Amino acid sequence: MLEETQEREEIIERIAALDIGKSSLVCCVRLPHPDRPGRRVQEVETFSTMTRSLGRMAERLRSLGVTRVVMEATSDYWKPAFYLLEAAGFETWLVNARDVKHLPGRPKTDRLDAVWLCKVAERQMLRPSFVPPPQIRMLRDLTRYRVDLVAAQTAEKNRAEKLLEDAQIKLSVVASDIFGTSGRAMMAALIAGERDPRQLAQLARSSLRRKISMLEEAFVGRFTDHHAFLLSKMLTRVDAIEADIADVDTQIEVCIAPFAQAASRLEHIPGVGPVAARAIIAEIGVDMSRFPTPAHLTSWARFSPTVKESAGRKKGSGSTSHGNPYLARVLGQIAVSAARTPTFLGERYRRIARRRGAKRAIVAVGRSTLIIIWHLLHDPEATFHDLGADFYDTRVNPERRARNHIRQLEALGYTVTAERTHLPTAA
Repeated sequence: MLEETQEREEIIERIAALDIGKSSLVCCVRLPHPDRPGRRVQEVETFSTMTRSLGRMAERLRSLGVTRVVMEATSDYWKPAFYLLEAAGFETWLVNARDVKHLPGRPKTDRLDAVWLCKVAERQMLRPSFVPPPQIRMLRDLTRYRVDLVAAQTAEKNRAEKLLEDAQIKLSVVASDIFGTSGRAMMAALIAGERDPRQLAQLARSSLRRKISMLEEAFVGRFTDHHAFLLSKMLTRVDAIEADIADVDTQIEVCIAPFAQAASRLEHIPGVGPVAARAIIAEIGVDMSRFPTPAHLTSWARFSPTVKESAGRKKGSGSTSHGNPYLARVLGQIAVSAARTPTFLGERYRRIARRRGAKRAIVAVGRSTLIIIWHLLHDPEATFHDLGADFYDTRVNPERRARNHIRQLEALGYTVTAERTHLPTAA
């Protein structure tokens, strides 16, 4: 029995596709034939990726009446052409290269790739990738650069700790953070030439003073002028990066100003702080019309299990694939932070971690967080209300809870005989 579908066969009449390289690109334009209805004509031309050449290409596309321009996400080379055409008023689509499969046996050249991409795009067989608007792009540049700066600073701190180990200075064994006030004072004294363990230990502040004797033992080593030179350079780099992070944070505050209300509402979610809220907005924006439902957002972020079915059988373990690494990182940090709180998300993490492990719990809580974020951004009037850590206990079917307890006891080697003494009261 034939069933009607929602799709309509539609050809984009005037379309262009770009095969982009670092120094040049190939542009294929396909248009209706002026004299023969139902037939198509095409033009393939190579342009330099310099700005003036891209401007001439835009003028040519405008003269041909092109309405949509499609290009593959090739490294970062797509950005100049995309941004210029977007500013010129064209409907620009960035598509995933995996969606444009190269047919086996077909010769592969830049020209043929541009023609193939244009043919596939004109038949509506591609989906556009999410490219945020300019304001969000600037915020994204800053938040991603901040992540890189923090990683560079962490790497430099690790080098300093390894250098101290090389000098047999065991400061990191006694102090949880050697870059705190006490640790920095001690390292500065080492660089200045102080080698007496007692004098170095006396530089401890606050609670670290309770470990004076251990610190004296930790500073018995062979710290030389060679170590002092390297350590001074490492600490200088740590301080320089710290200053850069502060400058970037200041600029992030300027860019987040138009979205400050949305960011503040995200901070009500357990585990979401100011840095995480800004990173989330930088990666997904604030306009949820791009994601019609929460499921679209979680699928785009690759926080939904993949579906693989063949011959009536489901295959695979339901694992997720790789998505936006910056968004995945911040969602993972949120999940770990939420796990320490007496909240619904915290209890969800703990329940899943006990049964399935920490990695699956992080993905599950990350997906729940994304759903909450979608609702908060989709409806500006929406507010976050925590369901509470006892949400599961008050709503899980009593029979199911009894079976779970019985299975846990049987797993410990007990033989369980269950007998109901009274009916449970409503929660």
